[in-house]
Amino acid sequence: MSEHGPSLDLWAVLSESKRIINAHSRHFLALSVIFLLPLSFSLIVYPTLQHLLTNPSSNNSQILLRHALIQLPDQHQPILDDKTLILSLLYSFFLLFFSLSAVGTITYSVFHGFYGRPVKLVSAVRSILSTFLPLLVTVIVSQIIVSLISLIFGLFLFLVIQGIELVFLGFSAVLLLALLFVLVYLQVKWSLVSVIVVVESSWGLEPLRRSAGLIKGMKGVALSSLLFFGFFAGILIWSSWVLTMGSDEMWNSWAFVVQIVVTSTFLMLMLLYNTAANTVLYMYCKAIHGELALEIAEEFSREYVSLPFDDGKVPHVVSVVHV
Repeated sequence: MSEHGPSLDLWAVLSESKRIINAHSRHFLALSVIFLLPLSFSLIVYPTLQHLLTNPSSNNSQILLRHALIQLPDQHQPILDDKTLILSLLYSFFLLFFSLSAVGTITYSVFHGFYGRPVKLVSAVRSILSTFLPLLVTVIVSQIIVSLISLIFGLFLFLVIQGIELVFLGFSAVLLLALLFVLVYLQVKWSLVSVIVVVESSWGLEPLRRSAGLIKGMKGVALSSLLFFGFFAGILIWSSWVLTMGSDEMWNSWAFVVQIVVTSTFLMLMLLYNTAANTVLYMYCKAIHGELALEIAEEFSREYVSLPFDDGKVPHVVSVVHV
């Protein structure tokens, strides 16, 4: 093996993620079909269904709703009626369950695959029992923090509106940009939260604190990963919404069905690689902080291992070659 390995950048994270997924392709395909495909399909289809529910004037909407055994709302009823609210709540619980289950099982599998351990579907699914509740609590805690920050910005903006109406638009734009910067900064610092919850069996505020400390030195890679996956996933979802909500006639077209299937599949793959990349990024962050050397030495005491060395610069990529 050469003395110098590749640098720790987004490409290295994606390459290692691809290697692990390809080594257990059937396993990750099964997890993707079970958890990510329903998630990606719902993200693509639900906005269109909601559009049809809130626009009862369309004939195709009436046909769709009749088949779904849902009565059309009266013209004098508000757009957000009880049925729409209930549907939104059920959809939110659906998203929460499948997203947390996908994160838990895929993170569990990538973590064990990184060490070359056997990766079994039953064990991965069973890990949901021990990871779902900690993930849920941690998500709630993080969202409370984000909501409080957003509320502070909102209250400050409200006070400014009351006092300075002439410069409202310009100041509002600056304040919204500042809020966006803060939210992205928090997202980067919390990039490893879900992995820490699954791997280190912690929950609540501790994974947030742990991620903020562990991501130091790798914030650029975390930001690149966030922008990379966020951009392509956003493009897939946005383009699908534009195409499907443009005309109700598309519901009767095979092209529409093919477009939904293709977009859902690509989005499923993006979510799979995003979760895998976060897990690999966690391992690399442990490496540059000197936490991984002992673990790998114990795991591969009889195998050829290349470990990162702290030379004051970016360490080498951790690579394990089985013989």
